[in-house]
Amino acid sequence: MGTTTKLSFEEFQKLQDASGETARYELDEGEPILTPSPTPWHNLVSFRLRRTLAAFVETHRLGAVTGEVDFRLSANTVRKPDVAFIARDKLANVDFHHTPISTAPTLAVEVISPSNLAQDTLKKVRQYLAAGSNAVWLVYPALKIIEIHDREGIRGVTEEDSFDETRLFPGLTFSLSLAALFDENPER
Repeated sequence: MGTTTKLSFEEFQKLQDASGETARYELDEGEPILTPSPTPWHNLVSFRLRRTLAAFVETHRLGAVTGEVDFRLSANTVRKPDVAFIARDKLANVDFHHTPISTAPTLAVEVISPSNLAQDTLKKVRQYLAAGSNAVWLVYPALKIIEIHDREGIRGVTEEDSFDETRLFPGLTFSLSLAALFDENPER
């Protein structure tokens, strides 16, 4: 049985600085996790969702949308969601020239790859919600579903359903076509 190396946040920062752009890490309750490069399909789905969400957020002046930015969720946990929404009321606490962002995103989106383990994914959900995120969306391109985790529980949306989110945006409805999101034609 091997031992797990635990790092402080400061040691994690040094590891990140030393690796530069050649390696991607998250810090999971003190344990450095090397995250593999995403596939083109993963990136395409992530980009489509980020583009649609960003257009909605910008139109209604709700805050900011980022992609693959580090968020410090606790003293020894740093996560890098594929897409994140930061509500306007949190923007004053965000330094966009520094990473990691020292607050949880309002919404964290994780695009799930076949290699992701369920236990690791659910641990991330727990970490985001415990740190103050209002919701976590798990996007499963292979299954063509989105699973929404928030304080009210878990709900799933399939490709055949309409995805309309109102909980995060009081008085507004964010609509997303899952058919378009999961369309395997890269030109869309």
